[in-house]
Amino acid sequence: MSSLEIIENLYSAFRDKDYDSFRALCSEDVEWIQNKGFPKGGRFHGADEVIKNVFHPFEKDWTYFKFSIDEMFESGDGSRVVVVGAYLGEHRQTRKTTEAAAVHLYEIEHSKVKRFRQFADTAMIAVALPG
Repeated sequence: MSSLEIIENLYSAFRDKDYDSFRALCSEDVEWIQNKGFPKGGRFHGADEVIKNVFHPFEKDWTYFKFSIDEMFESGDGSRVVVVGAYLGEHRQTRKTTEAAAVHLYEIEHSKVKRFRQFADTAMIAVALPG
């Protein structure tokens, strides 16, 4: 499986809330870095920590929250994948919507996601948050 296919499968797992597939696509010690200022932003280690501290809270706080992909690029050696797109969501409490540009950078090692880094327009997301 190519690195692009790994990431395509990862997004399918997100969309379907298929956490077993998410775990299988990530290395045991996956590092997950989300922007400061992003809801639930921070640095997480291991798939279970990402599921517990990122995915589950988003399911609770947002009516919907998804990442729409515009473009995907793979490095020549397959060790990195860059995904350009936007977050789309509606906050459950405020009912306000957001559309925020974002870029995801994945590092692939031994056909597994080793590291995720997010670069997102957090100001656009903040307009949908309470307070």
